[in-house]
Amino acid sequence: MMAKWYEKDKCGKYAVRRLPILDWLPRYKPTWLLHDALAGITVGLTAVPQGIAYGIVAGLSPEYGLYAAFMASFIYIIFGSCENITIGPTAIMATMVQPLVAKYGADMAILIAFLKGCIIAVLGIFHLGFLLDFISLPVITGFTSAAAINIASSQFKSLLGIPGRTESFLDSLIAIFKNLNQIKYQDTLLGIGTIAVLVLLKNIPGKRTGTIFQKIGWLLALSRNALVVVIGTVMAYIFYINGQNPFKLTDTMGQGLPPFALPPFSTIFKNETYNFVEMTTAMGTTLVTIPIVSIIEHIAIAKAFAKGKSLDATQEMIALGVCNIFGSFVRSMPVTGSFTRTAVNHASGVKTPLGGIFTGSLVLLAVGLLTSTFRFIPKATLAGLIICAMYYMLDFSTYALLWRARKIDFFVMLLTLVPCVFLGLEYGILIGIVVNLIALLYFSARPSVQTKIEQIEGETVIVVIPEEALTFPAAERLRANIMKLSGESECNVILDCKNLKRIDVTVAKNMKLLGKDLSIRGQTIICSNCCENVNATLRVVAPELLKVKEDRGNHI
Repeated sequence: MMAKWYEKDKCGKYAVRRLPILDWLPRYKPTWLLHDALAGITVGLTAVPQGIAYGIVAGLSPEYGLYAAFMASFIYIIFGSCENITIGPTAIMATMVQPLVAKYGADMAILIAFLKGCIIAVLGIFHLGFLLDFISLPVITGFTSAAAINIASSQFKSLLGIPGRTESFLDSLIAIFKNLNQIKYQDTLLGIGTIAVLVLLKNIPGKRTGTIFQKIGWLLALSRNALVVVIGTVMAYIFYINGQNPFKLTDTMGQGLPPFALPPFSTIFKNETYNFVEMTTAMGTTLVTIPIVSIIEHIAIAKAFAKGKSLDATQEMIALGVCNIFGSFVRSMPVTGSFTRTAVNHASGVKTPLGGIFTGSLVLLAVGLLTSTFRFIPKATLAGLIICAMYYMLDFSTYALLWRARKIDFFVMLLTLVPCVFLGLEYGILIGIVVNLIALLYFSARPSVQTKIEQIEGETVIVVIPEEALTFPAAERLRANIMKLSGESECNVILDCKNLKRIDVTVAKNMKLLGKDLSIRGQTIICSNCCENVNATLRVVAPELLKVKEDRGNHI
């Protein structure tokens, strides 16, 4: 019945495309519920400790990371088109809002989530996602690697038990060397031990469907983040009830669930009042870069887990935007797709987006019932968890691929990574995009051209074969090169257009001028093997190039 409604009603088809729950829910099988429940709970066990950790990375109270985790899980069930994707707080989003939170308070992160959601939703509605195609793999790789380095370095002080926080990679290194005498061996041992346990558990062999030992290994590997946090919290609590406090602990969390209210369009922070215009002005380039980075991160994850299925990028952008908008009503920081939790969701055998209801419910329970317990989580444990997660964000295989395949792409990646580390993520990704566009324009202005001398009907001619598209940046250089070649050999020229799908007016005009220059020498140029698009442009701008060809025959 539902399928027939889709086929007959265009509005129905559009509704199903924009509300994917209308597609999969009528087909839902009762046997899928156990798979979705197991996957959702497993993801929740990862989302809780990561939410707390990323809230701290953002400079917020730990509960803000949990606020971000539950609402996105619920909303994505309705609007999401990929069953594997989980949306929530991520390390990159946290580190991008941290400088603004430090200067203007928590309300800034919530307003960014709202505005970012509006921007992304509008981009999706108007199908403007293609603009992201101008951001290449080297730029994305450099950015994510730099973000991982910055986020991991920001946790060095917590890992070593040194008080305070740092803003950048260099600040972190300088702070450690300046405070060597404040390093606490208890926190250091706990942090390093956390990393060691996480690595060990990640590499435990196991299968979801296998022997009992394989199932246990699989479960331990998936729930490793929750396990290390529980172990660290239990250790800290045991010391606490015995009158000892060897570890630096997480600050006291806010009590209970967040209020459902409009996002803050003005704020008061450190006795200073900021209205909406002042808040948005203070955001600066972050208001542009954070939606771009969020979409890149989310779509990249969606493509990675599509597993051959077609991906509706427009719908995913709308879903991401709506998740941020609704999240801002419950004090959520900006959210996007999480690679770690999506991988856990996929490995757990999720069948539909309904798994998100179990993830969101588990996070809600944690927010409502366990806030007094979270204050006993050692900072060194969370630091170890974050550092370990950031290490796995470093994509060494892609570095090697870029170096082997094309050196210029490798250097574009470096020229994104280094500024991101030392100047900040916003400036770094802008520099990376500019460098990449310069490289793109350079090769557009310097297309590869094959030249050879051939005998055609007893006449020696120069055959010029452009191997790429010809656009206006290449027009003058191509004209100069052909003039040089024809001057050295004194032969007529054939421009073989077999590789060209189109040319612009500037190129055609330069070919016309080239024909006139050659005619002064007593030489000619003709265009051969032109497709219809190229022919159409030449007929209007330089018809004489085609007329010469017709006079001499189509065999050239």
